[in-house]
Amino acid sequence: MKFSLAILAIAATTARAFAPAVRSISRGGNDVVLSSSSSSSSSSSSVVIRASETRLGAAKQTPHGGTLVDLILKTDEEKSAAVAKCTKTLQLSPRQLCDVELIMNGGFSPLTGFMDEPTYRNVVDNVALPDGLIFGLPVVFDTDDENLQPGDVVLLKDGDRDIATIEFTDKFLPDKAYECRKCYGTSEIEHPGALMVATERGRYYMGGKVTGLNLPVRDFPCKTPAEVRSTLPDDVDVVAFQCRNPVHRAHYELFTRALDDPLVGPGGVVLVHPTCGPTQADDISGVVRYKTYEVLKDETHNDRTRWEYLPYSMHMAGPREAIQHMMIRKNFGCTHFIIGRDMAGSKSSVTGEDYYGAYDAQDYAMEKGPELGVTPVPSLNLVYTEEEGYVTADEAKERGLHEKKLSGTKFRQMLRGGEDIPEWFAFKSVVAVLRENV
Repeated sequence: MKFSLAILAIAATTARAFAPAVRSISRGGNDVVLSSSSSSSSSSSSVVIRASETRLGAAKQTPHGGTLVDLILKTDEEKSAAVAKCTKTLQLSPRQLCDVELIMNGGFSPLTGFMDEPTYRNVVDNVALPDGLIFGLPVVFDTDDENLQPGDVVLLKDGDRDIATIEFTDKFLPDKAYECRKCYGTSEIEHPGALMVATERGRYYMGGKVTGLNLPVRDFPCKTPAEVRSTLPDDVDVVAFQCRNPVHRAHYELFTRALDDPLVGPGGVVLVHPTCGPTQADDISGVVRYKTYEVLKDETHNDRTRWEYLPYSMHMAGPREAIQHMMIRKNFGCTHFIIGRDMAGSKSSVTGEDYYGAYDAQDYAMEKGPELGVTPVPSLNLVYTEEEGYVTADEAKERGLHEKKLSGTKFRQMLRGGEDIPEWFAFKSVVAVLRENV
């Protein structure tokens, strides 16, 4: 185990330092009126360097920080020269591989490398980079290697493939319990994010500038932000839908109906942008999830629905991860972001209790959305009824409609048992993939 669980357990708490104060949300026409008593501040002398190599693509949304970062070298000569400067070689973990890819392709714009200690501390404490630009979660390079030192230039690999080089700038011992309390709201190891920090991450964090060589080769294609932007319309709103599970009927109804929300302008499109990287232990693997998305994309072809895939490793950080997802989708060209109930939420692996309230992430996104430059679209609470199909829970209650329910646990039992899955709950094509692969 890379980090003593006892240290995290000693400081265990479920204080939600990042959770917004009580607020009210109301709508009038296309406007959202938000009342909040919370405030935030940030200050530090550290500076984050922003790249200026790449101009904005076709999408109308401005990249986070103003410029879309592109750190990937274009010629073999440039790549060979960068590799020649390296004195050491490291294999990337699956989580590190996702972070490196999003740094070098601009998904984490305006970052140009892994965070140094001042930047890391400012993000942990203030949900912002040292210059005040909002940023949801720290992006760190972890290691147990005592021999790695600031000034080292290291080749980062995925198997035999050269991915990037990194020039390390500093090395520090993080207070992991404090980081978890601030970022996840708890340092209990029953939280999957805190468990990841305790058992997967190395003892040290290191800051460093990244130079991209080659994108990883994956079983699921992950376009860069610039590539995705080139496919998006530049004259309508683009609404992002994040998920880490197979899409079932309720999800599909949710993101297609989001286009009718008064917050979304005429002619808007949805970008379904699932994460296919590492997540919590009991989630379906990224490769299998990708297969379910592909068959569903074919089955439900719609010109107003676009599908792409994101190489991101989940933290299950609730409200703060909602900000991270919104920021990333901003870099991919999205103007709006659907915020569901308990987004990026997690339960205690011991008690089964939720670490976040059902609307904590939604409320926090509404508070921070204007600062971030992305409009949150609260998801509808849909239920299936015998009489009218999918309607909102409020409508079903008001009209006395008869709801039909199927829990996730029961669905998995039926899947394993070979029982018929009702089509109002799941698409046949998705069920077929799950039965073949799970």
